[in-house]
Amino acid sequence: MTRISDCFARARSENRAVLVTYLMAGDPTPETTLDVLKGLPAAGADIIELGAPFTDPMADGPAIQLAGQRALAAGMTMRGVLDMTRRFRETDQTTPIVVMGYYNPIYAFGVDAFLAAAREAGVDGLIVVDLPPEEDAELCLPAQSAGLDFIRLATPTTDDVRLPTVLTNTSGFVYYVSITGVTGAASADPALVGPAVGRIKQATDLPVCVGFGVKSPDNARDIAAVADGVVVGSAIVNRLGGGESSDQVLGFVRSLADGVRSART
Repeated sequence: MTRISDCFARARSENRAVLVTYLMAGDPTPETTLDVLKGLPAAGADIIELGAPFTDPMADGPAIQLAGQRALAAGMTMRGVLDMTRRFRETDQTTPIVVMGYYNPIYAFGVDAFLAAAREAGVDGLIVVDLPPEEDAELCLPAQSAGLDFIRLATPTTDDVRLPTVLTNTSGFVYYVSITGVTGAASADPALVGPAVGRIKQATDLPVCVGFGVKSPDNARDIAAVADGVVVGSAIVNRLGGGESSDQVLGFVRSLADGVRSART
């Protein structure tokens, strides 16, 4: 069992979905990120995605692109992301941390060195959006050998021919992108998400979490009714970018958690 599998097992025992929250490491400052990061579990976040800023974030919309620019301007690096995880682990040994980003910073770090450092820091999984399954030998398989889950994205355009390839070697959970386009675009439509999640679950025993387009507690509740997990990123990042305090951001996360937990009552 890993922290990620333990998390989903606990949620199943409570008949609820999990809440996955995203932060860009270093946005707007490393100190602010760490403050929010440490407060997320008590606010109801079950899994935390920690974004690693990159200069060419092709899958991200304006909110997360700007967050990445602010983080880079504040001096955030991949080593800084791992150090932040290490500091989080000083007080929390339970909540899963998934580093989300792009392959170039990992390649520059050195794959073997990065995986060893990530494992030591307390990272549980990776989402690397620009490495397709055809490149599994590059990072996915080494990551799993190092004890890290490698979480893959499926999209509305992932058809029945492509889906088995996407699911091969995926571990932890499947991240279903609810919309075509980038993060923070249109709102997720539960009427479309439900059948898509069902189709994926026919092909895998892994939990399916839904993100891209979940913006409010009501959105989170509706998606939690049809998925194993709900991912919220841009809506949180927008609040940090707009100057809200850590307490205000954590209050919003509490409202998301309330929405997720009310979905099956």
